[in-house]
This record gives sequence, C-alpha cells and structure tokens, in this order.
Amino acid sequence: MSYEDSARIINDDIFELVNETFRQEKSSRNNEWRLNFFDTYNNYFVLTDDGSYSINSKEINHKVETLHTSSGAISESFEKFIRPMKFNYDEDIAILDICAGLGYNSSAAIADFMKNSKANLTIDMVEISKATLACGLMVPSPIPEHDITKRAIEDELIAQDYATLHLEKAEIPENIDINVFIEDARQTVQRLEDNTYDAIFLDPFSQNMAPELFSVEFFKQFRRVIKDDGIVATYTSAAPIRAGFIEADFYIGLGPIFGRMQGGTLASPNPEMLDWSLPKNDEIRIALSDVGIPFRDPDLNSSSEYILDARTEERHEARHNTRISSAVKTPIFLGQEMDDEKLKRRVERNLAKMNIPSTTSDEAKYIVEVENAYSEKQDSKNNSTKRILEMKKRLKKVKD
Repeated sequence: MSYEDSARIINDDIFELVNETFRQEKSSRNNEWRLNFFDTYNNYFVLTDDGSYSINSKEINHKVETLHTSSGAISESFEKFIRPMKFNYDEDIAILDICAGLGYNSSAAIADFMKNSKANLTIDMVEISKATLACGLMVPSPIPEHDITKRAIEDELIAQDYATLHLEKAEIPENIDINVFIEDARQTVQRLEDNTYDAIFLDPFSQNMAPELFSVEFFKQFRRVIKDDGIVATYTSAAPIRAGFIEADFYIGLGPIFGRMQGGTLASPNPEMLDWSLPKNDEIRIALSDVGIPFRDPDLNSSSEYILDARTEERHEARHNTRISSAVKTPIFLGQEMDDEKLKRRVERNLAKMNIPSTTSDEAKYIVEVENAYSEKQDSKNNSTKRILEMKKRLKKVKD
C-alpha cells in the first residue's frame, strides 16, 4: 500500500466514487458527472450544526467519524484556526495549511483577510489525497470565499491530470496567491524557505492515524519556516504533541475550545503570542509522565506504524527510569494528600521507583513547586513551557 493510500482518511466508498467521477469526466468531457455528484451521493456527506458539510472517515478501530466536529465544520475553522491568530493586517500575510482537506481552513483565512486587509495573502495548502481535495469541489460552499479556494484546488487537480473541466468560475483576487501541494507534507515542508509563515494550520485527522505529522522532526521544520511572531494552531490537546512542540523549541499555550471538552494547542517561538496556559495537570503529565514522550521521525520518512511502535518502546524504557509511570495518572498527585488508600498505594509504588517516597514528601513537593506560580494568563516569564521544563529538570535531580 502506498503512503497516499494509507494516509487518506475519507470513507472508502466515497473515495472510489470520487475517483470514478473524475475518470468519467476525463473520458466523456461531460460536466454532469461532477455537477450531479453531491445530489446523487449526499448521503456520504454530513450536515453539521452551522449548515456546512463534513464527510465520514474510513473505518478506524471499528468506528466511523466525521472529519469535522458536528458543532459546525466551517465554524471550527474560524474558531480553532483564525480566532487565535494575531495577524498584522497592515503587512503581507503567509499561511501554511497542512492537511487542507475540503479547503475550509484556507477559506476561513481568506474571508478573514479580505475583511481586514488590503495587503497580500499567500496560502500554501498541503494535502496528500487528490480525492479529498476533489470532495472540496463537490460540497456546497459554506462561505463565498470557499469558491476561491475551490478554484485553486481545481486548477491544481487539472494540472495533475486528475480533473479535466474548468467548472469553478470564481476569480482569485490579484492580492491572493494560493499554492496547492498534493503530496506528503513532510516532503513539502523541507523545501519551504526559512522564516516565511505568519501562521501554520496543522489539521491531520488524528495522531494515531498520522503520527508522522506530529513528530518532533516535523515540528523542527515548522520552527525553521515560521516567523518569530508566528503561531501554529492545531485542534489536539494530546500530551505527546505538546511535548513535541517544546522539544522543537516552541512555547506552547491553550487553544480555543470548540466542539470538544478541551482546548487545542497553540505554539509559537515567541511566548508573548500565547495568552493562556495549559491546564495545570496537563503541564504536570507532559513534564513528568511517560505519556509526555513525543513522536519521532528522524529522517521524515518513517511509516505511521514504525513511529507508533518506536514511541511505545521509548515510553517503556523511560517508565521508572526518566519518567514517572502514567498509570492511574500518578504524577498529578504529587504534593497532594490522598484519601483513597487503594489508589494511594498504587501511586506511591510508582513514585518509589523514581526515589519519591510519597505524594507529600519533600521530593514530591520540590518537583511540583513551580506550579505554585501557576496562572491561567501566561507571559514571557511565567508560562506553561518554562514550568514543564523546570519540572523535568527537578525530576531528573531527584531520580539521580
């Protein structure tokens, strides 16, 4: 199986139907195949609460999920990827959109830009799957700016001999430049120039499906191509992703909450660009637990399975050696009295292996002492990243 086949996440049935539609368009040069697609196969599309459409994923672990939150597909783009940004609208803006999918995130960026700026906008969209991008041509546009994105997608699909007919009539404004890369994002990002982007949208389907797009090495490429005041936004709150950003020399903060119980993650070279701290227990688990071991892809070409297996092995080796066991969320009890005696015994067995006698020992209090300065509002001196790094240092001192 090719990387494109394994990385593609849209439903297998719609994947085949879309490919067949464009094969028929090519052979017949008849626009009805594409124009009738949505009405014919609308059962494969999912109407979300704001009136925009999503698509079902292929079956993953015996489950089928939509590509976007049911709260609203296009609203999710605005809330998670546009609202956290701090663009200077007086200057040109450049955005890198990883896993562009149906084009909603780029469309939201265009809408925001056209409302606020007269400068120039560059968007580099990256998506591995031609069929996924083609689905973006099929869905009704949730906002007018999606028609602009559709035009750029169609142009590239025609250039790659996937689509044949020019059916998208929207004109791309002269001050907007949209480049569409249909390939492995790991290869794209290595060719990009340093210090280019004001924002990076990171929107893979899940870390378990695409850990290669959440690796430390991938994030180091982000660190190279992003501007000093740029912001990376992603929907996930997962510990290995947040830990990966820190190892790649980013500061991290809490992203907006929309359609989920937890906020996403923001990362920037400049801590002043990030307003909100991660939850305190998230900081502790990232710093001290084996759950904070990031994904690694040293040559930016490993398979998803290899990356997942390598992390599992690294977690196993770190547990009780350099990291506290993540079992029963052990680290979050440091410095606390525990009333549940059964849970306390399990927690303190894990702590003893790291030279921490109990949850209320001097060693335990020393490690998490930095959390006494915790503030939801963060700045350059008091922030999640500094606390996480300090707790890691203190754990090492106690264990050694």
